[in-house]
Amino acid sequence: MSARNPETETAHRAGFACFVGRPNAGKSTLTNALVGQKVAITSNRPQTTRHTVRGIVHRPEAQLILVDTPGLHKPRTLLGERLNDVVRTTWAEVDVIGFCLPANEKLGPGDRFIAKELAEIKKTPKVAIVTKTDLVDSKTLAEQLIAIDQLGRELGVEWREIVPVSAVGDKQVQLVADLLIPLLPESPPLYPEGDLTDEPEQVMVAELIREAALEGVRDELPHSIAVVVEEMIPRENRPADKPLLDIHANVYIERPSQKGIIIGPKGQRLKEVGTKSRKHIEALLGTPVFLDLHVKVAKDWQRDPKQLRKLGF
Repeated sequence: MSARNPETETAHRAGFACFVGRPNAGKSTLTNALVGQKVAITSNRPQTTRHTVRGIVHRPEAQLILVDTPGLHKPRTLLGERLNDVVRTTWAEVDVIGFCLPANEKLGPGDRFIAKELAEIKKTPKVAIVTKTDLVDSKTLAEQLIAIDQLGRELGVEWREIVPVSAVGDKQVQLVADLLIPLLPESPPLYPEGDLTDEPEQVMVAELIREAALEGVRDELPHSIAVVVEEMIPRENRPADKPLLDIHANVYIERPSQKGIIIGPKGQRLKEVGTKSRKHIEALLGTPVFLDLHVKVAKDWQRDPKQLRKLGF
């Protein structure tokens, strides 16, 4: 028996929460807002997230570990099927699920598809999170809240809470954490204080390069880009106060015709990708970086199991 007096001391809670929702429902933006730093790549293009990124929210009384999953969708490629498997495995392992639904889009078949899947997972508590509230007026928001409540009743999903949030406007972001934390188990912290993610640095660097590479060519190459960081090594013989990290990375596309799109006229586009991603990488790693990028063709990699494995899926 513990001698602690429950009146004077609340038990520390720690556990895993995951945000689910169809692609582009605001999951990554919310993860970054809660953690207070960029740990998940964001874009206004569906299916940007491919890796389960864990963002860690530290509070004196709790540690909330956010698992960011790819959006669940009807798969059209082997990559799509693998991403859906990742989502379902994650759902089965977390302590609480946050279902993200954008305030500015009416509930559609994609939302019903996910809600039906959630109804099957009986034990895990679920919170409905209405994202992007900065894009709608109060009447539209009220209608969306009612629609989500009805969807839950109709499909047998019990929402512990329905909470509106704007990650961009920083409205009610901390309230989301306040609502998720009591649903976590009592536990000591699972990660050291100060850790914001357990994602390996190389994976995060690759994601930042991919985010920069996607900018401006999303319509032409939304899913065809993969990035692999081949090596990250400190430059030798540098003075201690002027370190430099050499990063060599390959940007893979599926067809030779896409190479020109990524490289751009006179290599201008690739140069921009390098400049943009280097800034984010230096901020992430806290050190100056020399970034060496090469564009390579991996034919139809989204459909080829061997290539998928090589590219880390």
